[in-house]
Amino acid sequence: MSNIDEKYESWLRHAALCREELEAMTDEDKTEAFYKDLEFGTAGLRGVIGAGTNRLNVYTIGKATKGLADYLLKHKPTGAKVAISYDSRHGSEEFARYAAAVMAKSGIKSHIVRELKPTPYLSYMVRRLACDAGIMVTASHNPAKYNGYKVYGSDGCQITDEAAAEVFSCIQAVDIFAVEAADFDDGVKSGIIEYTDVTRDYLDEVYKRSVGSARNVSIVYTPLNGTGCDIVPQMLAERGFTDVTIVPEQARPDGDFPTCTYPNPEKAEALKLAIELGKAKNVDIIIGTDPDADRLGAAVKTADGYRLISGNEMGVLLIDYIFSHSKSLPKNPVVVKTIVTTDLAARVAESYGGTVREVLTGFKYIGETIKKLESVGEGERFVFGYEESYGYLSGTYVRDKDAVVGTMLVAEMAAEHLKNGKTLVDVLDGIYAKFGRYYHRTVSYTFEGAAGAAKMKEVLHGIRLKPPATIDGEKVVNSIDYLVQDKYDLPKSDVLSYKAADGSKVIVRPSGTEPLIKVYVTAAKGGEKRIDAILSEFSHYLK
Repeated sequence: MSNIDEKYESWLRHAALCREELEAMTDEDKTEAFYKDLEFGTAGLRGVIGAGTNRLNVYTIGKATKGLADYLLKHKPTGAKVAISYDSRHGSEEFARYAAAVMAKSGIKSHIVRELKPTPYLSYMVRRLACDAGIMVTASHNPAKYNGYKVYGSDGCQITDEAAAEVFSCIQAVDIFAVEAADFDDGVKSGIIEYTDVTRDYLDEVYKRSVGSARNVSIVYTPLNGTGCDIVPQMLAERGFTDVTIVPEQARPDGDFPTCTYPNPEKAEALKLAIELGKAKNVDIIIGTDPDADRLGAAVKTADGYRLISGNEMGVLLIDYIFSHSKSLPKNPVVVKTIVTTDLAARVAESYGGTVREVLTGFKYIGETIKKLESVGEGERFVFGYEESYGYLSGTYVRDKDAVVGTMLVAEMAAEHLKNGKTLVDVLDGIYAKFGRYYHRTVSYTFEGAAGAAKMKEVLHGIRLKPPATIDGEKVVNSIDYLVQDKYDLPKSDVLSYKAADGSKVIVRPSGTEPLIKVYVTAAKGGEKRIDAILSEFSHYLK
């Protein structure tokens, strides 16, 4: 009997809650559900909802939670407590409540939200309530079939490599079918599980990041059936934005995401309904947040219709706005960006006297940089952090990207510039005229299932074996393999970077949360046609 068959038979015997699904599985279903265990890393767990060791279900959630509880008790035998939140996906509330019940059985108190709240809200909860860890049940912007389980440390930041490895070791020691949970309602009655709301404090912290007073802007907003549904409209109203229309089909939580198969504001499709409504109402700006409200996308009205603003562009605009409008910038202000984020960000920040620090992809590394600044008494120097994948943070009240504060800043930035007769596109064009334009594109290559996972390893090995010597005719002058690098002050990571003499770049990395290889291309000249040529040249590695 194969290992897959052994796991399957074990689940048939023990996983009563999944029995019907297990019995209906084909051989292919069994392979995909059991060929591996869900991997726990710095992004926690993420996978397709369903039965099996490679799926998100109450058993895999229970095993992860018991392992996390054992880790916490190892470091704090008494008095440990966690914060728990969840998004609008199928199973999210059930998984969150079960996690609280497993923690209760281990004697650990949980502060849990009464209703769904954004990921940055969970980060704030951890910090505000002095918790030892946080759990956010979400798959962020993934399609509806996914869910996930993110773990945060006591600083409100997603756990980084060393802690994740120790938590994973504790999880591995847990028998998945021996996990015990308290009764949730009994836990609430006893106080070991406590419904907690910190919305007022959280929003008050968000508002401290405001740097402009103009409000003369009309907005269409969509929460994409996710956690921004109540808190973002509340924020906009309290900040004085009165001309706000919410996309009705996407206004309330819905784990099916019925109007958008991929609820990711990086994708034009996700804002399609919002743009249609924006055209009908002739609004100035369209803003959409992803299901756990940590990312935002936007489109701006121009003479030619609505122009989507990329993540790279919005970050540059926000840096320019914050530095040019803030009345209380700290001495030696710091901006933090990821290595795959545009170099234009550094040029703009440095023109205002700012310093830019680069980190690996993942907002946890931006949070880690804030922590390092605070450790030497310089936390106030952090002004802004962002990644090209539409994640932004101003302030240190949380340690993750925050689309709530991002929405506030984008709305007031649009209003401030409109007051002076400019759209965000006009401002962006002015930045390009001053500093030069970089063209960027991120292309994702999907590798589903067991065969896909093997193919991803093969592709990355092939690039390492014979790396590119040129980028569309320009000699590669800087090659970095972040798995073996030792001269950069960054953790080792499965990322490959190639930079040409003219500043063009290709960066390759496997996604930490999806079965994807992402290729980030920068063209320092030649525009979109040059990017097409670079991708065409690079495509042989991915066949």
